[in-house]
Amino acid sequence: MVLKASPRRRFDPRWFWLKTLAHALALLPLVSMLLAIWQERLGADPIAELTHRSGDWALRLLLLTLAMTPLRRISGQAWPLRFRRLLGLYAFFYACLHLAVYVVLDLNGYWAQILTDIVKRPFITVGFLAWLLLLPLALTSTQAAMRRLGRRWGRLHKAVYACAVLAVLHYFWLVKADLSEPAMYAAVLAVLLGLRVNWAWRQRRLRRPVSVSTPAAR
Repeated sequence: MVLKASPRRRFDPRWFWLKTLAHALALLPLVSMLLAIWQERLGADPIAELTHRSGDWALRLLLLTLAMTPLRRISGQAWPLRFRRLLGLYAFFYACLHLAVYVVLDLNGYWAQILTDIVKRPFITVGFLAWLLLLPLALTSTQAAMRRLGRRWGRLHKAVYACAVLAVLHYFWLVKADLSEPAMYAAVLAVLLGLRVNWAWRQRRLRRPVSVSTPAAR
């Protein structure tokens, strides 16, 4: 019995350079934060500024990840799906950076205080829950995990919707005065989720069997 080697995906320089550009753009916020640290341009409270910047980019990239599927359906092109996993992993990276700044720089790794904040401060509770939900999604983002989990992979990755809701709620509870920016993120999330609900409802209607009424016997 001769085993055939699985066909290799052909190298496409166009997608290579586009993905390289996507990586570079996704890393720009990190570079900006490092430059701000080096040049001491983080203001009077640098730890709070780093916390806010990393959290903002985690949320932005998470919403951009959710936008890939609607963009594919509206445009009729498959290319947005090529960037969905990349964007999702960078969203998780900035969420980890956000958590690390809080734990290491803000609380100095004082674990008792961390657990107290998670239990007693609602905005930290929902933020930590969002990170916990993102963790298994990042760990199962590989093709091997997708093959191993089968249909369960799709059901697991629907947790990204809950992550986005919790992240926006975390931002709302964090902000004390001007709610315009979290409200903008909430509006974007509402549109992205609303499109999915509308498409699911339309598909359900199309699959619903049509009952044919027969004329009554005379």
